[in-house]
Amino acid sequence: MTDDDAAVTAELLTAARGALELFHEVHVDDDGALSFRHGDIPCAVQAMRLAEGLTVLSLTCVVAWDLPEDRNLSVSAAERAGRGLFGTLGVVRTERGMDVTLRYAFPAEGLRGEPLSTLLMLVVSTASQLRSELLADVEGGA
Repeated sequence: MTDDDAAVTAELLTAARGALELFHEVHVDDDGALSFRHGDIPCAVQAMRLAEGLTVLSLTCVVAWDLPEDRNLSVSAAERAGRGLFGTLGVVRTERGMDVTLRYAFPAEGLRGEPLSTLLMLVVSTASQLRSELLADVEGGA
């Protein structure tokens, strides 16, 4: 990473922090990434400069964790993934069950505060809705 890349990503993370702090308490991690909680959902934001003029923000939300291994629940998560406009749903199997994440990366260089805030909140709102639906499926036996 060049000094210019570092400056551009730092500037974008500063803008994202300002946009998020309208709604959340934001922590700046040692590597410069941002982390925050949207209700029960932990989220992280990173910036990457892919090319000059193309710097993206990547938002990852951990929607649910340690869900029971259940084929119906996996199918339900896959169906929801196909409906998502703001993010890609991922399911990871662990020794404790299934973890579900929502990831969304988008070009953000030049976005002003209000549009950036709106876009970030659309993603975390989607994560909240998915969490509610998945937990309802678990309680209802999928």
